[in-house]
Amino acid sequence: MSSVLLTGSTGLVGKSLVRVLKDAGFSVRRLTTRRELAVQEGYFLWNPAAKEADDRAFEGVEYIIHLAGSSIGNGRWTARRKKDILESRTLTAELLLAKVSQLQLPLKAFVSASATGYYGSATTETIYDEYSPAGRDFLADVCVQWEKAADRFQSAGIRTVKMRTGVVLAKGAPALEKMLLPIKSGLGGPLGNGRQYMPWIHLDDLCRLYLRAICDESMSGAWNAVAPEHITNRELMRTLARKLGKPFLFPPVPAFMLRLLLGEMAVIVTDGSRVSSRRLKATGFEFKVATLDDIEV
Repeated sequence: MSSVLLTGSTGLVGKSLVRVLKDAGFSVRRLTTRRELAVQEGYFLWNPAAKEADDRAFEGVEYIIHLAGSSIGNGRWTARRKKDILESRTLTAELLLAKVSQLQLPLKAFVSASATGYYGSATTETIYDEYSPAGRDFLADVCVQWEKAADRFQSAGIRTVKMRTGVVLAKGAPALEKMLLPIKSGLGGPLGNGRQYMPWIHLDDLCRLYLRAICDESMSGAWNAVAPEHITNRELMRTLARKLGKPFLFPPVPAFMLRLLLGEMAVIVTDGSRVSSRRLKATGFEFKVATLDDIEV
């Protein structure tokens, strides 16, 4: 039985991915910073800030999937928050590589989360693919540094896959619940001008994609983990309102109000680009949830 070491296993994606991996016959080990979890079977303690990780977590591991990273949506982007957002992704990857090297682990693949924020937050008519240049804002810089940390595995001769992931949607997912809240209250309307795009992917498809990344030896480099549908914020909110049987009559929430409320973090909702999944579809990958109409709310 092949063994996978997973970071970020207590998040939305991690919890579902554990089930998918086990159903596929993999043994799953999980690194955690929480001591109360580390006493449970299958969990092992690590402390990235102190550059420490339990060696036992790596025994017999053939694949690492690295999902760990502080949420970009929890609080204003102060200087301290920005530092945490970046280092929770890069320093953790560096620690994993250090352990792999120290233990001389014959790793078959390293699969790292990344984000469509790599391309920047500007709303334009450009459709970004994996060969498009990186953006120049904060989130783009985080993604660039994040991927550079992952690329060190590739430099060490380990097949490396980077998943540039859009907003992850599924029934009960935090992102979707936040979008539904004003609609359920009868305040459905677009955010900002509503013309910004929102690259997204359903949770089930993303987990299937991570499974494929460790099983398919032809996969390497960056992949846009997004559904094929390009949808604007206005179209998104209108679709959700229709699915709930709620009105979509409220005027747009002005961008300046969102910036006052959220600070720099407002770019997450006021801007967004179109991102292509053409490379992924060319490999024969079929999305089970290809449009928002397919999503259960």
